Amino acid sequence: MFRLIKVVAQAGHADTLCAIAETHEAEDFWVEGTDDDGQQCVNILIGPDRRQEFMDALQTIMDRNSKWRIVILPVEATVPIRQDKDETKDRKASSTAITREELYNDVAHGAQLNNNFLLLVVLSTIVAAIGLLANNVAVLVGAMVIAPLLGPHLAFALATATGDFDLMKRALTSGVVGLALGFVISLSIGLIIPFDPTGVELVSRTIVGLDGVVLALASGAAAALSLTTGLSSVLVGVMVAVALLPPAVAVGLTLGAGREELAFGAALLLAVNMVCINLSAQLVLIAKGIQPRSWLEKRAAKQSRRLNLIIWTLCLAVLIAFIYWRAA
Repeated sequence: MFRLIKVVAQAGHADTLCAIAETHEAEDFWVEGTDDDGQQCVNILIGPDRRQEFMDALQTIMDRNSKWRIVILPVEATVPIRQDKDETKDRKASSTAITREELYNDVAHGAQLNNNFLLLVVLSTIVAAIGLLANNVAVLVGAMVIAPLLGPHLAFALATATGDFDLMKRALTSGVVGLALGFVISLSIGLIIPFDPTGVELVSRTIVGLDGVVLALASGAAAALSLTTGLSSVLVGVMVAVALLPPAVAVGLTLGAGREELAFGAALLLAVNMVCINLSAQLVLIAKGIQPRSWLEKRAAKQSRRLNLIIWTLCLAVLIAFIYWRAA
């Protein structure tokens, strides 16, 4: 999967940029003309094998300059098709289809606490509540696919892997606010609208076992893997398999109806899903080698990863103990 990397910088850097492209075995590179401000665009066509190394080398060089920009564009196809496959058969392929910068750009949007995020939480909460109250699976799946709470958790996992404390803070804030908003709305619905709390779909969100733990771990890993490999369509399946909002809505509805035992079960399921998504997603990102560029950032990220892995593992152990205690 090729990417076209366009580097805009002062004309004097063109030779250096071309040399870096050649060193990292770019498929092709060419230089565009100089504009009135003395800026020149160098285009590099490069595959996934050494793209992250190339991006790191580019930024290391360009950080010394005050005015530059790197733009990464997807490439659908190139003609003619390369035939010299023997030259690259011994090259170690990258395990990620996108660079750290592309991954950050994709995931960081999910951590933005704005009107669109809040509106999606409100709408998906209402849809999920209707699905649970009416015992309607189709409506409930619709709420799962909206899945506004999944974004902050994936952003938090990426922030932990890269030691980005600013993104971590934004993801945590968005996740807490979104969860609180969904709970308040569902609690209000539970207090106002009389309903039967023994519906199949509602009760199913109050039951959790070890199979639910395994499902949540696998789904969180699949979510992180889909991001690093560029297979975003897999996320739809993850949204349905380990939805966060339906159990959160179930907590509010059952509390509003005065069924504390059911509310505890729904809260336990929600906690299991949240912990497992963060734990498994972080492990996948670490396994894929997602880390910062500089030595100082890598050191901070290593401490962040170690601390969060300990916290999430301890939380999961406590939750499993609660599951056994509840089943006894």
